[in-house]
Amino acid sequence: MITISLCLIVKNEEKTLGRCLSSVKDIADEIIIVDTGSTDSTKQVAGEYTDRIEHFTWIDDFAAARNFAFSLATKSYIMWLDADDVLKEKDQQKLINLKRNLDPSVDSVSMEYHLAFDEFGNVTSKLRRNRIVKRERAFQWIGPVHEYLRVYGNIIHSDAAVTHSSLHHDSDRNLNIYEKRLAEGEVFSPRDLFYYANELKDHGEFDAAVRYYDKFLATGKGWLEDNIAACSRLADCYNKLQEVRSMVDSIFRSFHYDNPRPEFCCRLGYHFLQQREPKLAIFWYKLALSAERNDHSWGFENLACSTWLPHLQLCVCYDRIGQYEKAYEHNEKAAQFRPSDERILANRSYLSTRLGKDFDKTSVKP
Repeated sequence: MITISLCLIVKNEEKTLGRCLSSVKDIADEIIIVDTGSTDSTKQVAGEYTDRIEHFTWIDDFAAARNFAFSLATKSYIMWLDADDVLKEKDQQKLINLKRNLDPSVDSVSMEYHLAFDEFGNVTSKLRRNRIVKRERAFQWIGPVHEYLRVYGNIIHSDAAVTHSSLHHDSDRNLNIYEKRLAEGEVFSPRDLFYYANELKDHGEFDAAVRYYDKFLATGKGWLEDNIAACSRLADCYNKLQEVRSMVDSIFRSFHYDNPRPEFCCRLGYHFLQQREPKLAIFWYKLALSAERNDHSWGFENLACSTWLPHLQLCVCYDRIGQYEKAYEHNEKAAQFRPSDERILANRSYLSTRLGKDFDKTSVKP
């Protein structure tokens, strides 16, 4: 059976660190905490789980801190988490089973990263990360901000997941790091252009974000998933700027990089529904449902756009053109994913009345 070193870098994480470590304490063979300058009780919380607590002087470089943490590991494999990550019970068991059965020839294990949930507990946003790596391969973290672990070799995909459960976020930290680097005259890599544009967008600087997304895409050197995400976020920016034509063009721009993905199809469906073109909207929502999904995708995935959302919107579209049987059919398909959604229940009542069934009349909600 393999052994695992768990490595975390932390700063002022007293509210979340205990929750994180409690969820993995029975899996990791050693826990290494690298503190980058906490002023709260983070180190005391860490001390309840490990005596491997080290200090790293912060130099505005996440990769440097993570590489330092990895350098302290002594077990055969290294796993990394952030303090606001947890493993749910089912994923703890999956990881225990993986640890018992992992072929030592494996260089890296990827795991799903669950980022957001709806009110029913369903995962709504996820991606995949290389989460456990063979120590002797000495894989390195790259990038001062939004760092990534450069791996290669024999990579397998686990069905275990890490759940992100953040309580707070230093919203200005990353933007300040990028702007300091720009002020010092650094020429950004394509990856930095993309993530700097993300920070600008998140801070409401939409015109500047558009410029940097365009700069990123113009390099022609971006990772496929980042290219597609840039198109989506460009559409968000243009929507905020009320530039509808540019918003739609950004959606279609994503088709240069891959087949139409469900998120973009749903966005086009919504656009045409807002333009009172329900038949065009129907085309795009149907395409969202038929688009091929990749369960091992490394990019962000909005699961609603390939499951219940297109069905709910098709219900609206078919109601608009008087095809109530089809509207009812799609509403019931949406109900398979969200059986207690008030909108779906209201649609069922309204359409049942339209179709001659004995329910109280209400309205289909877009």
